[in-house]
Amino acid sequence: MKTKHYFSDVRMLSFSIGLVYLWFGVMKFFPGLSPAEDLAINTIGNLTLGYIPSNITYNMLPIWESALGIALIMAFKPKLASIVGLVHMVGTFTPLFLFPDFSFASAPFRWTLVGQYIFKNIVFIVAFIIIYRRSS
Repeated sequence: MKTKHYFSDVRMLSFSIGLVYLWFGVMKFFPGLSPAEDLAINTIGNLTLGYIPSNITYNMLPIWESALGIALIMAFKPKLASIVGLVHMVGTFTPLFLFPDFSFASAPFRWTLVGQYIFKNIVFIVAFIIIYRRSS
């Protein structure tokens, strides 16, 4: 029988990713506080083809990110949380294709700060896969 250890590697990974999600999610509740605000608004606007007003879609993002952060911190439904996180990651990578001028100073090797901000999410993808595979 496998016992759960509170400080297991997957638990610490889940907790740390959860803290980041909660922090960045809460920042988005306050207009102008998140450095990714304009990028998120433009990306969501493009993905929804402008049919859903940006104030509605952008207000859903901090709820999504904060709830995911809390779920990861509390180890609540880690498999589901990792799937929700992977879905979110798909959205975070779309600016690389929708707005390459914002992502690359010289594609594909010279990132802008925005591009670096997006690309670091590859670590989150691997973390979500590990959390999914190691959770019961």
